[in-house]
Amino acid sequence: MDSNLATPLASQAYQHACRQAGQSPDTFWLSEAGRVAWIRQPTTGVSKDADGGDRWFADGQLNTAWLALDAQIEAGRGEQVALIYDSPVTATIQRFTYAELTAQVAETAGALAGLGVGKGDRVVLYMPMVPEAVIGMLACARLGAIHSVVFGGFAARELAIRIDDARPRVILSASCGIEVDRVIPYKPLLDAALDQASHRPDATLILQRPQARAELQPGRDHDWHARVAAAAPAAPVPVQATDPLYILYTSGTTGKPKGVVRDNGGHAVAMHYSMEVVYGMKPGEVFWAASDVGWVVGHSYIVYAPLIYGCTTVLYEGKPVRTPDAGAFWRVIEEHKVNALFTAPTAFRAVRKEDPDGALLGRYDISSLKRLFLAGERLDPPTYQWLKDLTGLPVLDHWWQTETGWAIACNPVGIETMVEKPGSATAPTPGFQVHILDLNGQACAPNEQGAVCIQRPLPPGCLAGIWGDAGRCHQSYFASYDGYYLSGDGGYIDDDGYLFIMGRTDDVINVAGHRLSTGEMEEIVASHPQVAECAVFGIDDQLKGQLPLGLVVLKDGCKQAPEEITRELVAMVREQVGAVACFRRAVIVKRLPKTRSGKILRRVLRQIANGEEYAVPSTIDDPGILSEIGERLTLY
Repeated sequence: MDSNLATPLASQAYQHACRQAGQSPDTFWLSEAGRVAWIRQPTTGVSKDADGGDRWFADGQLNTAWLALDAQIEAGRGEQVALIYDSPVTATIQRFTYAELTAQVAETAGALAGLGVGKGDRVVLYMPMVPEAVIGMLACARLGAIHSVVFGGFAARELAIRIDDARPRVILSASCGIEVDRVIPYKPLLDAALDQASHRPDATLILQRPQARAELQPGRDHDWHARVAAAAPAAPVPVQATDPLYILYTSGTTGKPKGVVRDNGGHAVAMHYSMEVVYGMKPGEVFWAASDVGWVVGHSYIVYAPLIYGCTTVLYEGKPVRTPDAGAFWRVIEEHKVNALFTAPTAFRAVRKEDPDGALLGRYDISSLKRLFLAGERLDPPTYQWLKDLTGLPVLDHWWQTETGWAIACNPVGIETMVEKPGSATAPTPGFQVHILDLNGQACAPNEQGAVCIQRPLPPGCLAGIWGDAGRCHQSYFASYDGYYLSGDGGYIDDDGYLFIMGRTDDVINVAGHRLSTGEMEEIVASHPQVAECAVFGIDDQLKGQLPLGLVVLKDGCKQAPEEITRELVAMVREQVGAVACFRRAVIVKRLPKTRSGKILRRVLRQIANGEEYAVPSTIDDPGILSEIGERLTLY
């Protein structure tokens, strides 16, 4: 099928990279593979595994932790700072050089080996944002073990489900995490999860934090520092490029999480390539991904990519607000001379809500910062424009998923900087052949919305399967359109070749036979000067099938009457979309329910609004908000 990509406003260099990666993927990616250090250099590009999946560099051999650490020392970076730990919640800042981090990883790998962990074994990490979380991940990679990080603070049941699926030999955890000013004991949650799980690990390794000490169970639980101090450093274990590096669980529609598998070789090449092309970084510069190691952003851009590329990475145990205020991000940038910041739009919406005029920025010198990158959810134009006006910096949207591990679409600043278009993730990253398809698998015309799909083979670094369930992987991602990966997102490509992601395909609603994008309506509602953030979603209607409903959070200090604001919002959508949208309801709420990674729980909101039963997701940051919203909608 012919691509429906128009020609982006881009240079010949970008066009050449896309053509080469699309027409000769083996040549293109083997060339990129030659830029990282291998134990055995691959000669094979893409091949098929036993389940029909695309696998890269099958005859290559490497060790990801060695590539991220020892190889950097050999390149002369031993005394360069590799990791900066900044924790406003504990008033702690620590710096680790590449030499220091390598030594700690080798010793921790030795402690794991002493507990029986070897190549191919699984290790679950249930950790807060502390250096030991990064060290533990890299220690697993050093041994050829497969790590599975579970977001710290997940409920015991969710942790138990992941333990039973991954079947780890050892679990790494800590005595507690810290949420702003609240200490959350982790060990009781871990103990409850182990009671609920059918699988029994051989051991746990527990980091004792001074804020809360954990009671250890003799014979099963081991003190982290004591075991590491007694261990001999472990050498890197060679693994095949196609061997798994980690399992990362993402929500599934069946309620059972999907364990996305990432391999070693393709991942290493993709991480190295993306730091240059997607983020425009140079070795030695400071990169900060303001995320959590429990999410894919943390895996890719707190831990692996910056270190593989020879950068300094920032590990931040704090929030964009309340640690201590809405100037927290600006303080970190000034203090550590950050060159690029990557976070979710919701982080800056929180900052904007508390500091609408950006007054706190004036306290800090952020001249080191070259670019701002946002992803994880749709970057709404008002947030984009606020950041652009406030900082004067490039504000670069990009789009990717847990399954891909890196950006499907971006502004490829390492090749050239394209003109920014608010609301667009710009253009497909070289290697990702993006198509917009209709329900029949036919290419949509420019500006016509459809399913965003990626032509196979997927580039290196994308999912190597679903842990223990190849059938589910095929059904979830590859069965809908032959020869394509189904992203689950809807969107369109405009006449200039710019890609616009409008939200999950189930966020397209059908109003009296008209298919309308709630993402478009959200964009209009968010443009109101008093709106801090919003969510628009479809609810059931006997007459029209579905109708849009908007939940709106106002900026702090708003003086305008709520009733006046809602009238204006209804009028704005009517004017810009038309009466066909039937947007008649906008309800003002204190805050929106979100996952801990910042995504708005639209499906749960739909269920609440429709009066349906719903399960409180384990990923929610504040469960109490759901009942508050339910009461608000009932009153309405």
